[in-house]
Amino acid sequence: MVIELGFFVLFMLLAIGAPLVLYGFIRKETSDQQTMDRSDAERAAQKESRRRRR
Repeated sequence: MVIELGFFVLFMLLAIGAPLVLYGFIRKETSDQQTMDRSDAERAAQKESRRRRR
C-alpha cells in the first residue's frame, strides 16, 4: 500500500511538474525577442540570401 502511494505521488509530481518546467523554458526563450521594422527585415533577408548562394 505504501509503495503504491509513493508511485502515485511520484507520478503526480512528474505529471504536473514536467509541463510547468517546459512552460518556464519556453517563456524564458521567447521573452526577449528582437523586433525590427520592414526595411531592416528586408535588408537582413537579402543578406541571408546572399550568404546561402555562396
